[in-house]
Amino acid sequence: MDDYFNATYITLGGHVEVHKYRFLYFVIMFTAYILIICSNSTIVCLICIHKNLHEPMYIFIAALLVNSVLFTTAVYPKLLIDFLSDKQIISYPACLCQFFMYYTFAASEFLLLAAMSYDRYVSICKPLQYTTIMTTTTVSILLLFAWLFPAFQVAAIVALNIDIKLCNFTLKGIFCNNSLYKLQCATPTALLTYGAVVLLNVAFFPLLFILFTYTRILIITYQSSKEVRKKAAQTCLPHMLVLLSISFLGTYDIIIVRLESDFPKTARLIMTIQVLLYHPLFNPIIYGLKMKEISKQLRKLFCEAKLY
Repeated sequence: MDDYFNATYITLGGHVEVHKYRFLYFVIMFTAYILIICSNSTIVCLICIHKNLHEPMYIFIAALLVNSVLFTTAVYPKLLIDFLSDKQIISYPACLCQFFMYYTFAASEFLLLAAMSYDRYVSICKPLQYTTIMTTTTVSILLLFAWLFPAFQVAAIVALNIDIKLCNFTLKGIFCNNSLYKLQCATPTALLTYGAVVLLNVAFFPLLFILFTYTRILIITYQSSKEVRKKAAQTCLPHMLVLLSISFLGTYDIIIVRLESDFPKTARLIMTIQVLLYHPLFNPIIYGLKMKEISKQLRKLFCEAKLY
């Protein structure tokens, strides 16, 4: 029976003194989860309600914020259950499911940011052609591609992992990420190669595209008037800050697996929780404060709430 249990379930061994601090962990992460849902949803609702925000730039922002909620939902509910459980365990199929959702939505963020950078590039560098290029059809195609392309790519990785034999059943983490490979008796070279290709497709190439478009924008705005430079900074700066945030998350996720044997358990937990806390909360704060039209609508909303 023990052998069957060990072969079926994986222990999430990244928790630190969870029995001692379970309620503190739970309150912090539950509060963060509610804040993430409320802050992201508020801006998405404002974009949906106000017709002056029904532009490609704001539609992409709404998609990015929805993606943040989906990303956190892939991790937070299971994390909250684990804090209140005697054993922090997960079945292998559920672990692969979490792995799929986590990397699909993380990859979608890069592609959504790439779509946003293309929108800004067309708006600033080809303003006369903007309405003919960024049509409703174009926006819909970009959104579908940003969500479906990584989903199919990551699904193939999950399919390849299903029948691989496990020799270790303790994951050095608090949720299922690429630390999963450390549990395998032997990871096939084909799987590692395909994983590297997926990483290039959903993160590296979109990142290069974003850098290319923003370089072009910088060149164009440098040659333009002060007003054009100010407008470009107002719309592009939030995207760049969010890109830095998601890039940090991706870099940490890759490096931590390489260093997991030398990285202190407590430090790894703190870093992981920071990534789960900061990035999903970072998006609505940045777009709420830095995007002029969204900030204006938020001020109106809070003023109306005070009247009641």
